[in-house]
Amino acid sequence: MLFDIPASVTELPVGAGSGAFAGLPAGAVHARNDYGSKDFGGAAPPKGDGPHRYVFTVYAVDQEKLGPDADASPAAVGFNLRFHTLGRAQLVGEYENPA
Repeated sequence: MLFDIPASVTELPVGAGSGAFAGLPAGAVHARNDYGSKDFGGAAPPKGDGPHRYVFTVYAVDQEKLGPDADASPAAVGFNLRFHTLGRAQLVGEYENPA
């Protein structure tokens, strides 16, 4: 979960969501995920479990800084987004790990 990405940023380099955060724009914050770590683990459904959906959402907000820090839970970041969202876009992908 990345937030406080400057409005001028139009793309992120490969690896920006990894533990090293290489190429993250200045000021961007990477909060911990539901697993308690600060990285993106990628699509990893169990073999033979059928397709899993992965939802990526980008929000436009009404202030430069959302408020939470890097130790915030996804729920806390989402709470702040609820009150500052101007618009959002979603990309939904499916991935299946065949047996």
